[in-house]
Amino acid sequence: MNERLDLAVRIVKEAAALALVFFGARETIEARTKGFQDFVSEADTAVERLVRDRLAASFPGETVLGEEMGGVADDAYWIIDPIDGTANFLRGSPLWGISLGFVRAGRPGLGVVAIPVLNDIYAAADGTGLILNGAPVSRHVPFEAVQVMSVGDSAAADAAEVAGLVVGLRHAGWVVESLRSTSIGLAFAARGIFDGHLQKLTTMWDIAGGVVLAREAGLDVRIGERADSDIPWVAAGTPSLMAAAEDLWSEIARESTN
Repeated sequence: MNERLDLAVRIVKEAAALALVFFGARETIEARTKGFQDFVSEADTAVERLVRDRLAASFPGETVLGEEMGGVADDAYWIIDPIDGTANFLRGSPLWGISLGFVRAGRPGLGVVAIPVLNDIYAAADGTGLILNGAPVSRHVPFEAVQVMSVGDSAAADAAEVAGLVVGLRHAGWVVESLRSTSIGLAFAARGIFDGHLQKLTTMWDIAGGVVLAREAGLDVRIGERADSDIPWVAAGTPSLMAAAEDLWSEIARESTN
């Protein structure tokens, strides 16, 4: 697994360099709308194509699923979000990332998340602990009294449902961020910048890389599906955050740790 992780990191590092070229020229690139406040740019497709090509060379015959070019998930597959936070990317915010995960039997077991503008690459696989820029790191929280976490708010999410969770968490004592990049929310939780990340509606390409980071950093990670659908949700956080979230979100209290 460590060799697989090393190769995955190299692939994401190359993808991050390409994405930065597009980011520097973002006012000249083509973009289109996929849905309400949901965008795809030529950077997304170019980065995903590069990652797919490198995966095919390094792991021939293995299944690949990507946000922009599709594919079919099987018992074991790679999954790519080439630009997580495309709206941020297009507006010039540094808060966008690249996520690559490997999922086996429905469980993410290897993850790499790059935040190219910050020159950071987070990585982890089962049993490795959290790795940042090639070196092992421990989750570090210098001011534990500062309670800050992130809530994911995808374009497809019900605004009132998300707002209810945000209001409840604020009343419970948390500062609530919404970065519109799930992989960064999870990476920041793993590092100790956030106490956790909660998202009531997400996708596997958004979470597959980041949940491995959070789990290997020692956070409680839970993944489930929304009632009467196959749409995933994710909750990752410290014990205190998860206890507060359970009071506001009954589904996560019934879900076992992933």
